[in-house]
Amino acid sequence: MTPASKPEFISPFHRQSDPVVPPPSAKNSPPQPTVPHLLPTSRLYWVLGLGLLIPLGLAWIPGEGIELGWAVMLLFDIVVLTVAWVDYLRSQRWDIQVTRQCDSRLSIGRDNPIHLTVTVGSGPGKARQARLKLRDSYPQDFQADQDLLILKIAPHTETDVTYHVFPPQRGAFQWQGVTLRLLSLQGLAWKAWQIPIETEVDVYPDLMGLRLLSVRLSLESAGGLRRRQRTLGGTEFAELQEYNRGDDLRLIDWKATARRGHPLVRVCEPERDQPLLILLDRGRLMTAQVAGLKRFDWALNATLSLAMAGLRRGDRVGVCVFDHDIHTWIPPQSGNSYLSRILEQVYNLEPVMTESDYVAVASRVLSQYTRRALVVLLTDIVDAIASSELLAAMARLSPRFLPFCVAFRDPLVDSQAHQSLALTSEANDIQIQRLYEQAVALDLLHQRSVAFAQLQQQGVLVLDAPAPSISEQLVDRYLLLKARNRL
Repeated sequence: MTPASKPEFISPFHRQSDPVVPPPSAKNSPPQPTVPHLLPTSRLYWVLGLGLLIPLGLAWIPGEGIELGWAVMLLFDIVVLTVAWVDYLRSQRWDIQVTRQCDSRLSIGRDNPIHLTVTVGSGPGKARQARLKLRDSYPQDFQADQDLLILKIAPHTETDVTYHVFPPQRGAFQWQGVTLRLLSLQGLAWKAWQIPIETEVDVYPDLMGLRLLSVRLSLESAGGLRRRQRTLGGTEFAELQEYNRGDDLRLIDWKATARRGHPLVRVCEPERDQPLLILLDRGRLMTAQVAGLKRFDWALNATLSLAMAGLRRGDRVGVCVFDHDIHTWIPPQSGNSYLSRILEQVYNLEPVMTESDYVAVASRVLSQYTRRALVVLLTDIVDAIASSELLAAMARLSPRFLPFCVAFRDPLVDSQAHQSLALTSEANDIQIQRLYEQAVALDLLHQRSVAFAQLQQQGVLVLDAPAPSISEQLVDRYLLLKARNRL
């Protein structure tokens, strides 16, 4: 299923556990299931196949033994098919309803849970259990950990089953229905039908990661990790706390200690209200697929995570999305609510097949800001020659700002570069191909490391990490820079 029109923006910090509500016209008229039909089982085919033994068993009778055998086989098949039909009609007595619940806003690149509730009313009189197969019609572009759900049902029960979907792109998507197959009591036929349960969802950037990061930052600011904060230090006074073994003796406040009668230490926090500019590249290099997502999707997730961390630390965060020209410019502001505005303007952006103009965006930053700021560029680097314009642009930023270049490494290249190959005396084509792939991967990593070394020589901070873990590592580096007063 292709994505529909772009979803209307909804703040990601609303409750996410509410089920999708159908439109008003559908509330009083639940969707009607399709007409069920019979599907034969392998057991039925085996029983019918046994009927072929009847003519062979009666062939020894002289005269009309063969004709008698065929007549008996025909009668046998009629009886078997009649039993199968009656068995199928009995399965019609099962009263089965299925409902679907999921978040109305799914996260790209995450395993999002989808909950199905199977409610069984009445059943055949002597039936205690039955076998039911469910296949949910999730959007075609999604990946699911379970394509077929199998469960045992009994009359007057309710069963919950959960599977997970992995959306590879952002946009609006729709579920069409649930296909069910119910095995008859004698196991001779399947009752197959479909319940048209329509569910519309919007796929956003990694909202799950933002919620986890929000919890982590809240714990740190609430004091659960304040010991780490005291160790790294800061410039702004926060509070006084009792001295504990291992605290720096230079942090003891002697005047407060004299007044209270026991040692107290000063807790300092990093400086607040500092500018943080995030430059998000959406050019040609960001269209490549890495670990199931485009590089731009990984970069967008990292942008939002870094923006949340900056706003939670009291800094003024701005975002610039660019390709050959500046596409979106969000000026730096502070406040936790500012993240919703950033998300509203960037959540539906897509990369384009044009070359990025790094010098233009660097000139824009230099012309508008004179105060020292942390400038984070999220892009990709091939080698020093192909990325020469990028290296020149970052060098222009280094005298005035603290530039930080972030690149998204492909985990597949890492695995190919470091795979162990057992060479044999008889080299075959497969081994030669693997050796060639390993040599190319090692050369790619070497060229990237040369480019990053040139950036570091110019005073640029660098982060080259696998794309799936880039958000967490980028936030950690930012918090470390804040704690060490690098800004």
